Amino acid sequence: MTACRTRIIAAPSHTASTLTASYEDCRVLTQRTAHNFRFSFLTLPREQRRAMNALYAFNRITDDLGDDESLTIEERRLRLAQWRELVRGAMSGSSTDVIDSAGLLDEERRYLPAISDMLARASIPHEYLFAVIDGVESDLHPMEVATFEELERYCYQVAGAVGLCCIHVWGFREGPKVRQLAIDCGLALQLTNILRDLAEDADRGRVYLPREDLARFGYSTDDLQRRVIHLSFRDLMQFEVARAKRYYARGEELLDHLAPPGRPILRAMLDIYGGLLREIERRDFDVFSRRVSLPKWKKLWYAGRAILTTRLA
Repeated sequence: MTACRTRIIAAPSHTASTLTASYEDCRVLTQRTAHNFRFSFLTLPREQRRAMNALYAFNRITDDLGDDESLTIEERRLRLAQWRELVRGAMSGSSTDVIDSAGLLDEERRYLPAISDMLARASIPHEYLFAVIDGVESDLHPMEVATFEELERYCYQVAGAVGLCCIHVWGFREGPKVRQLAIDCGLALQLTNILRDLAEDADRGRVYLPREDLARFGYSTDDLQRRVIHLSFRDLMQFEVARAKRYYARGEELLDHLAPPGRPILRAMLDIYGGLLREIERRDFDVFSRRVSLPKWKKLWYAGRAILTTRLA
């Protein structure tokens, strides 16, 4: 196994004040909206923590542009296209004022200096971010997934590509399995989100559970719309939870490939999202009556435990 990757690409030129302000904007956005991830960020050294704030800001903005129900589908598509070009321009150092001449994304542009700086410093391939935008674009219309293979492709875009960005920020040891392990870890977290948000997604016309799984257990999309909980539903959920746990096991393998600063944050992420999965089980798979979540104290406890256990190890 080779030495850990280090940050080798010079960041685009920004004034110190502009860059500092942009990273602060990313931090504030993360603090305000990242109800689970921000606790795991506490395990990182300052420089990597602010990089993760910038990465989270990119994902939050992209998600919000796709989910803004005050806009029509075509307006959201236009804003995602503008955002794609703004990000591309920031990566290349071109003027965002020219790219966004319509001024549709004036608010979002202030995050771009930190995002482009984070990408350059961590040597993150740019296609990972564009994969995320592609995934959000695919959600603009009602979504149904036929097979688990289709779900894997979608999860790569919205989660696996983010996992690949993360390991570049944290540092990792090159090896034949590490990229796939990062993708599988992202899949574990996204499967947890899908199971937690079944009702909310169904209300938006999105059914991420594969049709082949629904048919296997005799549970229909109409049942999902009506929030039906019966034996077939519980069998279906038990099957999906077991599948997610197999991918969490892959996330455990990824720990061995990370540089020391990356191990506590991954440990905390696995514990927090694994805790959500266990809470779904504890509720006997009732994800309809109230949103599945963990109390703040437990997330902080997971983060503190991750720091302690990885340092002792």
